[in-house]
Amino acid sequence: MRTNPARRSALVDAAIEVLAADGARGLTFRSVDVAAGVPHGTTSNYFSSRDDLLLQAGLRIHDRLGADPAHLDQPPSADFLTSLLRLLQDRLTKDRAGYLALLELRLEATRRPALQEALAQRVKANLEENIRLHREHGLPGDPLLLYLTVGGYMLEQLTLPGVLPDGLLEKVVEHGVRGFVGGGS
Repeated sequence: MRTNPARRSALVDAAIEVLAADGARGLTFRSVDVAAGVPHGTTSNYFSSRDDLLLQAGLRIHDRLGADPAHLDQPPSADFLTSLLRLLQDRLTKDRAGYLALLELRLEATRRPALQEALAQRVKANLEENIRLHREHGLPGDPLLLYLTVGGYMLEQLTLPGVLPDGLLEKVVEHGVRGFVGGGS
C-alpha cells in the first residue's frame, strides 16, 4: 500500500464526492480514480478493498462536517445555541456532498457489519461529545432531543430543499429549547 498522506486524503475526498453523486453502488476504484483525476489503478494502490475505502470515507466525512471549537467562546444562552445551529446548517449546506455521502454510507452500513460498527462508534462518540459540550457550556434544552430534531430538519433541508418553510430552524430552537425549559435561556 502507498503511504503518501496527501494523495490518500485526496482519494478519500474523491470517494465522498462519488458517493454523493452516484451512491454506494457507483463507488469503485475506477470511479474514484476518475473523480480524483489520477491514473487508473491509483486508488487500488492506496486501499486494500472497497470496504476499506468505504470505511475511510465514513471516518473522513465526520472530520469534514465537524464543528470548529472556536465557535464555543460565547456565554451560554438560547441565542448562542441558535447561532451554533446556524453554523451547523451552513457547514452541512456548504458540504452537501459530505452529508449526502454520509447518508449513503449509513444505508450501506445496514448491509456491511464492519462499516456499521465503525460508523456507530464514531457517531456515538460525536454524540457523547456534543452532549458533554452542551452541558459543560450550560446550554438550555435537552441535547439529545435537540440532536434528533435538528437531524431530521437537516435531512429534509439537504435532500428535499424547499419543502420546509424558511425560518424553521429558529422555530425549532424556540420550541425545542426555550419552550422545553420554561422560557429560560
